[in-house]
Amino acid sequence: MRVQEVMDRNYPSIYADELATKARATIRNQGLRVLPVVDERKHFTGLISRGGMMTITSSISPIRAKGIMSTPRFVATMDMDAFHAVREMIRLDEWYVPVVKSSQDYTYMGMFGLENFISTFLKKDLAKLSTPLSKIMSAKPITCSPDDEVDDIWHLMQERSFAGLPVVKKGKLVGMVTQKDLLDSGAILPAFEAGRGRFRTPKIFSVMKTPVISLKPTSTVKEAAELMLERNFGRVPVVDEKGSLTGMVDREDVVRALL
Repeated sequence: MRVQEVMDRNYPSIYADELATKARATIRNQGLRVLPVVDERKHFTGLISRGGMMTITSSISPIRAKGIMSTPRFVATMDMDAFHAVREMIRLDEWYVPVVKSSQDYTYMGMFGLENFISTFLKKDLAKLSTPLSKIMSAKPITCSPDDEVDDIWHLMQERSFAGLPVVKKGKLVGMVTQKDLLDSGAILPAFEAGRGRFRTPKIFSVMKTPVISLKPTSTVKEAAELMLERNFGRVPVVDEKGSLTGMVDREDVVRALL
């Protein structure tokens, strides 16, 4: 199976000289996690992440897309073996990689995400899809509290490369907070100014999502994969019968199970 068979050929991009505020609007409005940047020849030049968006504190910022983009650690080509690409993505902890025409021609062709790989396997009747989540979940996930300050959790996400965290109070799962939640709410923007005393730092309870959609340890890989694709979730909390958090399953966990 080649990357070109399962990639997203309609994934949007932005030109390097366009305003970063346009990139932020595109990421917000289309629910994207990353946005590829191309030059005037449509050659791939970099990626903008949700985290990069947090550096823009004004709706009239003059910063260009090329000013906040980063260089990905891995770029796939159209004819690359999809299994090889996915294994490299897992190794590098990358959920999305840009796809170019060839190693000699960096014309942007689309994006290859873990979701594309997962979607392909859901169409097959594989025994691995019946694996219980208790076998693949992270049993001791990092959590936060509803009373934690937003900027502290944002910095934790940046330092640990977390895109989202379960919110727990007295052992019970009470919410989820993601980079998208912070970006959509705008809560993190004034938080960066808190050190100068201009704003009060908001708390996680003001931006977290409730109620939380969760699964059980006995739920299957297939159930988790379908939920992730249907709701565009990156991760799903796993709770016991009492509502206590017992683990987390993300897209990488699902892909590892399928591999």
